[in-house]
Formats: sequence, C-alpha cells, structure tokens
Amino acid sequence: MVRLRLTRMGRKKRPFYRIVAADARAKRDGRHIEILGFYDPMSTPKTIRLDLERVDYWVGVGASPSETVASLIKKARNAPADSLEDVSAAAAEE
Repeated sequence: MVRLRLTRMGRKKRPFYRIVAADARAKRDGRHIEILGFYDPMSTPKTIRLDLERVDYWVGVGASPSETVASLIKKARNAPADSLEDVSAAAAEE
C-alpha cells in the first residue's frame, strides 16, 4: 500500500519536510517512490509547493494521504496559485 506522507529534512531545530509517495511499510525518512513537493513550516509565511497533478495520480491509483498531507493538499488547492509562487520565490531569495 502506498501512502502520501511527510519525510523530515533540514538541520537540528530547523526542519522542513518533503511530501513523498512511499510504501506504508518504509521508515519515515526511508525509501520513497516519488517526491511530490515540500512544506517549510519555519518560513514566514509557511511555504507549500506541491505537484497536484502527481498527487491526483497517486490518489487515483489507491494511495492514501496521511492526515497532515491531506490538510496540506487542501490548503494548496484553496490557495491562489500566484500566492504560492510568490512565497516560494521569496524563500529562494533568502
């Protein structure tokens, strides 16, 4: 069974997360099938970048998102596309 979930990256006390498709039996930070996006809770405002087409594909073939990833997908769908790009561009400049 495939799960859409977060994997922790970053340094100590400065985490960011990749949103990945992974086998449900794999470790949290272990092997994954595909990287779908990232989530940075430490930036102001919080940054979410997600490939919604690939998310739809994985959900279509039976993958189930974790609770956190489901809420991030919902936020990414509801946010205007230009606001997410502006946040991501601002984070890249820093």
